[in-house]
Amino acid sequence: MPSLLGHRPPPDQPPEPPAYLDLIEHIRRASLLSSTCSLLSWDQETMMPAKGLAYRTDQMALLARLSHEHFTDPRIGHWLDTCEADPALTTSPTSASAVNLREIRRDYDKATRLPTDLVEALARTTSEAKAAWVDARRDNNFPGFAPYLRRVVELNIRKAECFGWAGDGEPWDALADGYEAGLNAAYVTSVFTPLRPRLVALIEALGEAAQLDDAFDRLVLPVPKQDAFVRDIVAALGFDFDAGRLDTSAHPFCSGTHCFDVRMTTRFHENMLNDALGSTMHETGHGIYNQGLPPEHIGTPRGEPVGLSIHESQSRLWENQVGRSRAFWSWAYPKLRDHFGDAARGLTEDQVYAGANRVAPSLIRVEADEATYNLHIMVRFELERELLNGSLDVSDLPGAWNARYREYLGIDVPDDAHGCLQDIHWSMGAIGYFPTYTLGNLYAAQFFEAARDELGDLDAMFSVGDFEPLRSWLNEKIHRLGMTYTSAELCEHVTGKPLSHEPLMRHLEGKLRPLYELD
Repeated sequence: MPSLLGHRPPPDQPPEPPAYLDLIEHIRRASLLSSTCSLLSWDQETMMPAKGLAYRTDQMALLARLSHEHFTDPRIGHWLDTCEADPALTTSPTSASAVNLREIRRDYDKATRLPTDLVEALARTTSEAKAAWVDARRDNNFPGFAPYLRRVVELNIRKAECFGWAGDGEPWDALADGYEAGLNAAYVTSVFTPLRPRLVALIEALGEAAQLDDAFDRLVLPVPKQDAFVRDIVAALGFDFDAGRLDTSAHPFCSGTHCFDVRMTTRFHENMLNDALGSTMHETGHGIYNQGLPPEHIGTPRGEPVGLSIHESQSRLWENQVGRSRAFWSWAYPKLRDHFGDAARGLTEDQVYAGANRVAPSLIRVEADEATYNLHIMVRFELERELLNGSLDVSDLPGAWNARYREYLGIDVPDDAHGCLQDIHWSMGAIGYFPTYTLGNLYAAQFFEAARDELGDLDAMFSVGDFEPLRSWLNEKIHRLGMTYTSAELCEHVTGKPLSHEPLMRHLEGKLRPLYELD
């Protein structure tokens, strides 16, 4: 098989300038290093033996250093200067060359602000911190994890200082920009402020109504059969198992190296099929996005996802707009009975659909229902800002976390394993990441409305297991475009409107109020 890095323009196109060809070849080779880091990280979470951690830490640190050196090579600056002065490469802002130059410039300018020793220290610390988090979560031992988290926060503060932020901004902005171009705390606050009262009002109204049947959540099912069931669903949605894997880990995630090698994980509990299915469909949304990226642009920005908010929109769309719909369960309910036999025969389709959509404030973000989910994100957003600006010490995180959960969700946190230790993100150094989940929910609802307008009766398609039209629409409208547009631009390009919280509230209120017999 020929190398995936050997792409050149078709013969009927003018040859690209030597400086651009040299730049793209270098960036693609640099991406080999960063993608190898991703593969080793996946292995650490899924298959690496515990005694391999020390050497894996050295491997990750070395690869991070080499990758950073490649991405900060001074030749990149010279190539960029030459290419940016060539109108043939930049006149059309949506051309592959213009997109690549724009994003390489952005990444280069950021990368050259980071000293190599900081990059290596972050890689080494987060590799150790992830392993420490797994043990701490299992043993409910926040004090054992706290020194690692403190070091992660300290290094991220240094990273933010290297990047810098606007005069009226804050350190959080510098880190968030790495996950979503231009994202800052002021914008997130402007999105959360009108959304929160609408969510709270809906949750309170649902809480006062007669509660939905929870029989689905009480169903105890063998894990091997759950695994077979979710794999059946994943294949039907269109995930290509010849170009990807599904494994288990402490925290579900999706990674990989390119569109032909996508790695997903999920998790199982005997009495939580809902969690396993929701988590797996969520990661499948990420996986379908990654597999839908244009292979001819592997290793360049034109072949990369636009940002984490859009990536999250794809996972939440498949998990919620599809996976919690009545039409989906009309198709999936018979499969449920086929896979689990007598264990599931006492459940009706109505009970399963109700169980998939029960609203009840809960402790764990990844197990949260659609209505309360974004309140979990708001807690994390506020706390990580405080960790970065120094108003919250790491040692005080559990208490602050528990107080927020009592205030926002009305529940008491029994221990840190169900509290501030539940997410892997901070151990990975991913500070500034969490709000992309809520932004993804907003984008998902808006994209789904646009898909319904263009494709017609999606419910009729889902009810017979036909997910191909929606998947193809997403491939065409979003996935194959790579980084052609920013997230905000892509939203307007696809839907004709700027991002709004109204589609999400229409989705939630339009489904949940009738289900709870409030209308």
